[in-house]
Amino acid sequence: MDAFYASVEQRDNPALRGVPLAVGGARERGVVAAASYEARRFGVRSAMASVTARRKCPELVFVPPRFDVYRAVSEQIRTILARYTPLIEPLSLDEAYLDVTAPLVELGSATAIAREIKTRIRGETGLTASAGVSYNKFLAKLASDHRKPDGLFVITPAMGPAFVEALPVGKFHGIGPKTAARMQALGIHTGRDLRLQTLDFLTANFGKTGKYYYTAARGEDDRPVMAERQRKSLGAETTFAQDLLDWNEVLRAISPLIEKVWSAYGGGGLAARTLTVKVKYADFHVITRRRSCADAIPSRATVEQLSLELLRPIFPPRRGVRLLGVALSNFDGGSGPTERQMALILT
Repeated sequence: MDAFYASVEQRDNPALRGVPLAVGGARERGVVAAASYEARRFGVRSAMASVTARRKCPELVFVPPRFDVYRAVSEQIRTILARYTPLIEPLSLDEAYLDVTAPLVELGSATAIAREIKTRIRGETGLTASAGVSYNKFLAKLASDHRKPDGLFVITPAMGPAFVEALPVGKFHGIGPKTAARMQALGIHTGRDLRLQTLDFLTANFGKTGKYYYTAARGEDDRPVMAERQRKSLGAETTFAQDLLDWNEVLRAISPLIEKVWSAYGGGGLAARTLTVKVKYADFHVITRRRSCADAIPSRATVEQLSLELLRPIFPPRRGVRLLGVALSNFDGGSGPTERQMALILT
């Protein structure tokens, strides 16, 4: 989906259309969860601090996120996708891989299927999507980003290796800014540079992911589309306008996080055995504390009890607390339906 959260807000509020928009908190320590394309022209992007975004675009309009709405629209889109194939691998609320080797609707080609899906999404949701079509997941992902927004791009087997050769390594799915900087320090700037490296060299410098870089540089990716992926974790966190120092402040701050986690967890048919709390201090140092149980965590009260037991020993802190988070993990796949991993709930 194209600028999903921001596009939903612009769809639902005509006054926001055509203006630079950020979904997220406008307060001093807020974070941009999504930026409209109008905002992106100023350099505003997701995960950027709100104060930085405001400096880049003084006219930026902030709206608070509505995750219940985004989840509902995501399910609406998922229903559309399911008309064409049962092999759907969600990556997040707004992105998924589809294997259309044996589609439910015969339209003659994967490209035709992608075009019809885009048309259906626009007609039924009022939103635009970009599609990438190729012979593996790595290239399909690259293709989907190639002509956003409202794009459709195809990388054929004949095009694949050459397309990757010319690509800056920072554009590779799975290579973030830090890894790209490490590669550039080693003289690896493009897919061609990456392809010239041996597998031994890449694994020595990048560990297990070295093999992925080695094959991706050749336009190869044998990962199947996984129609069902068990959720790994479910969490909520928030950054505070002012650092917390007092335990009573923590009691007030932790309750809405627990409520969000329990609301998603309790309705998902899942059984988690591990609870983790996260603390980020004013100097950005992060610590986590976790507790694992012999049986599944049974109630919201248990989530609250475990959270407070883990947090209490570190209060009063030596420095202010900037962020708190609560997460559930170690899910028992046999106790409920297999589900995809959910994106972190940000407040």
